[in-house]
Amino acid sequence: MIFLVDHNLEGHALLLSGYIASLGWLDLLSIRFLTFEALALPITSSDRNVWRFAQKNQMILLTANRSIKDKNSLEQVMREENTSTSLPVVTVGDADRILTDADYSNRCVDRLIEIVFDLDEYRGSRRLFIP
Repeated sequence: MIFLVDHNLEGHALLLSGYIASLGWLDLLSIRFLTFEALALPITSSDRNVWRFAQKNQMILLTANRSIKDKNSLEQVMREENTSTSLPVVTVGDADRILTDADYSNRCVDRLIEIVFDLDEYRGSRRLFIP
């Protein structure tokens, strides 16, 4: 599974990826974290374009701060365009804690692994919060 990492979570995703690798999950699951830069996706892209890009490319968007502020906000896009087969958006509840709290980071990893294992059960659910 590929996670599209929102531009403000790049360092966070690097830490999560390290935890996933150190716990041996990469021996069982294919999990990658890709940045906007790696995909040539401008960080100025609207939430609508980011969500559509993730869905088109079968990626789970990992974010922390996309909200409902206008007609192209992530929440509004999900309300309008989500289907029963859409991949969920994973939202980190407290991004700063990933950088400072190993227990919190491990709980985030546990939840990400659970989501990947049971992905079909989460399709269409719009947004999932971690941990």
